[in-house]
Amino acid sequence: MSAREVILQRIEDALALSQREPAGEPPRDYIREGQFPPGAPEVIEDLVEKLEDYTAVVVKTNEAGIADAIDNFLDDVTEVVVPSGLAQDWKEAARRKGRHVQEDSREQALGNYDLDKVDAVVTASRVAISMSGTIILDGEPDQGRRAITLVPDTHVIVLYAKDVYPTVSQAVTVLNEHPTRPITWIAGPSATSDIELVRVDGVHGPRNLRVIIVND
Repeated sequence: MSAREVILQRIEDALALSQREPAGEPPRDYIREGQFPPGAPEVIEDLVEKLEDYTAVVVKTNEAGIADAIDNFLDDVTEVVVPSGLAQDWKEAARRKGRHVQEDSREQALGNYDLDKVDAVVTASRVAISMSGTIILDGEPDQGRRAITLVPDTHVIVLYAKDVYPTVSQAVTVLNEHPTRPITWIAGPSATSDIELVRVDGVHGPRNLRVIIVND
């Protein structure tokens, strides 16, 4: 037998052993819902506490204040990328003070070298989980390709309070409405302590996470 045939045979044998009995329904005794409903003040405060513990910077505002919040969060950058489907007034806010803004889409995608020259990205978001301090993007036009949220040094995210859920289960239920969309889970700025337990920021994504939470 060739090496390929040996490997495939071993896989077949292992699968046969693992499927002697039906796996059955997995236990679901974990927390399915939180004490408070999605978007409740207590849920928002829990999320903010987690995000700030991850060293993210958070500001709360209303709909009318989103553009100013974006402008303030981009005060220290000059090159910005935005997904093509981002709200037009948010794009205009990114252009204030002479900042250069490029739009990105799957049809007209910026290359890696172009993205490497960008300081920041501004996106919307799909849902967030207060229990874990996680914000989730699902690749829609107002959130863009995953690449634009991984290469720039700063990520500004606009998150609506109504989309903040207490538990993972509740958020996944929302995501399951469109199961084929690409999902990106963000829990604070990118960092690792894998090497000699020394924290290094910006290894797998932006070093700076700035979150705008919009109250209804």
